[in-house]
Amino acid sequence: MAPRPRGKSRPAARRPTGAAASPDAWLAALPPAAAAELSRVRDVIRAHLPAGYREAVRGSVIAYEVPLERYPDTYNGQPLWYAALGAPKSYLTLHLMGAYGSPELRWRLADGFSAAGKKLDMGKACVRFRKADDLALGVIGEIVAALPLEKWVAIAKASRRT
Repeated sequence: MAPRPRGKSRPAARRPTGAAASPDAWLAALPPAAAAELSRVRDVIRAHLPAGYREAVRGSVIAYEVPLERYPDTYNGQPLWYAALGAPKSYLTLHLMGAYGSPELRWRLADGFSAAGKKLDMGKACVRFRKADDLALGVIGEIVAALPLEKWVAIAKASRRT
């Protein structure tokens, strides 16, 4: 296979946008391999997501968010995200805002990856991966389950006061 010329981006079908009517439609717009990997992670999130959060397509991600009816006073007028799944050009992403907002959860995530023999490739709240098997799915489920909606809203409110 010849190398791709520099400066050329991948086809737009790799990154679905908010035009997808549902998370299922968003996943269907991805290449099959990426959709399969993200579906595995989505299943873990949905199995552990505390009550009250809503799954929605927001821009180029599937977001797990606090509905505006529950917390309307966000800094940007948009629903407060708790977690998200994305498919940038060359990798997949899992955004765990709770692990960014709570040092305890961040350490729990890092320790869980280490115990599972997995490498944690994480920015602020973004865990980058290529396959679901790269993730410590058990600890991700624990992290997702760790913050009930009201506690996450309290953390968000407290962070705005500083």
